[in-house]
Amino acid sequence: MAELRALVGVKRVIDFAVKVRVKPDKTGVVTDGVKHSMNPFCEIAVEEAVRLKEKKLVKEVIAVSCGPAQCQETIRTALAMGADRGIHVEVPAAEADRLGPLQVARVLAKLAEKEEVSLVLLGKQAIDDDCNQTGQMTAGLLDWPQGTFASQLTLEGDKVKVEREIDGGLETVRLKLPAVVTADLRLNEPRYATLPNIMKAKKKKVEVIKAGDLGVDLTSKLSVISVEDPPQRSAGVKVETTEDLVAKLKELGQI
Repeated sequence: MAELRALVGVKRVIDFAVKVRVKPDKTGVVTDGVKHSMNPFCEIAVEEAVRLKEKKLVKEVIAVSCGPAQCQETIRTALAMGADRGIHVEVPAAEADRLGPLQVARVLAKLAEKEEVSLVLLGKQAIDDDCNQTGQMTAGLLDWPQGTFASQLTLEGDKVKVEREIDGGLETVRLKLPAVVTADLRLNEPRYATLPNIMKAKKKKVEVIKAGDLGVDLTSKLSVISVEDPPQRSAGVKVETTEDLVAKLKELGQI
């Protein structure tokens, strides 16, 4: 069995099927009483790590999440999918709302060093903030090579080959381990956790630590000024002829 170990980030987000509502004071979105689940791109990262383990290319898969106590549910989902153990970096809910990519990247970088992993697998972005920055920042802090937007991943000895999606098509890069890889939508189709595996996951170890235990300061230099709903789109207008279209565009001052 290979001696490689993988660290996978799993973020707890509002479920993709939930209609998000902005708080009346515009300080954020309503999260109380709202269904949460694992970020879909993180699910893809977990699936890929588990597949590497099943191929005996990775010895251990460690799932990590930063946030309030409810994040342990997200970690348990990763464990039910096949991760070996979890690490919960506990952050109070009020502070967790202010966590940005840089703060999470600092935590992941410290954990990657502490756990002596060879591969950090993350979702390319989270569906709540759409930042697409954590993987890149983690690689920068560790000074490790990075393969982002991965649609295919292949371990080749002490290297990892990553096929990544770019605007012009596909690009293939070969990275020397240790490395950071972020998962794109087409990397794989995540499995559903079966009931027996969900029960087994309850017995797997989840270590709870504080960011301070890692020597990480979670203070953010960014502040949210306002969160607002997108503007409502006005209804379209149908025209019968090209002349009507030109007339309408002139009326609207577009031509």
